[in-house]
Amino acid sequence: MTDLLTASFAALAFPNIDPVAVRLGPLAIHWYGLGYVIGILGGWWYARRLVGNQRLWAGGRPPMTAQDLDDFVLWAAVGIVAGGRIGYILFYDLPRYLANPLDILAVWQGGMSFHGGLLGVTLAMLFFAMRRGINPWSLFDTIAPVVPIGLGLVRMANFINSELWGRVTDVPWAFVFPNGGPEPRHPSQLYEAALEGLVLFVVLRLLTHWALRLKMPGFVAGAFICGYGLSRILVEFFREPDAHLGYLAGGWLTMGMVLSTPMVLIGVWAMLRAARKATPAAAE
Repeated sequence: MTDLLTASFAALAFPNIDPVAVRLGPLAIHWYGLGYVIGILGGWWYARRLVGNQRLWAGGRPPMTAQDLDDFVLWAAVGIVAGGRIGYILFYDLPRYLANPLDILAVWQGGMSFHGGLLGVTLAMLFFAMRRGINPWSLFDTIAPVVPIGLGLVRMANFINSELWGRVTDVPWAFVFPNGGPEPRHPSQLYEAALEGLVLFVVLRLLTHWALRLKMPGFVAGAFICGYGLSRILVEFFREPDAHLGYLAGGWLTMGMVLSTPMVLIGVWAMLRAARKATPAAAE
């Protein structure tokens, strides 16, 4: 206890940035919401750049047009928001929402799940690809490299909101969060922003532009799924689990680990599948 009290005096001062980025009369625009908006619009711009670069695709033929991506933006937004909200309700706090159904609509109070958002946007991509006659794996590959943009921004917004903070620690870069008690804690939101945002973006950029893995439908999407799962599992060792869930099985497992482990396996399968299918084509 004494060591933790000493560490709290040495902890970094929390910046206390206003969670509201802009106030327009009664309207308050939060950094968290801006993270989603900029992530979606920035991802749309980057995805258009990918399909506009013929060198990246097999035979020099992108599997879709920029117009297709323009039309998909609304589908993506609905899939992310609806899936993220439903996923949070089902995976993290179902009893509360069963007791208070109207809280389901109170999205401004927080409560979004990445895993739910991923399922939502995946369904949106499947339906959209079927309607447009696009290879679903190629659409997955086009969207996967842009997701880290939004992930990094939203995780930084989590830090500004002083939410999803990490476990108690004595590392010199710990913060005492305003609503996290007097103990210094890991800034796990920044760990996630670095791994799921910056590092994963760079890895996928190398795969698309250097290794040219967009020529192997499904490989880039698999790398993203696997990379996110590994990043999330690693950060979960430093992140404080949700208070109403706590630790699972044996006091170390968390819901984030449970939901991310299948992602690693699915990602590895998708990469192996893409490489296997590409081998006969390369031989021809």
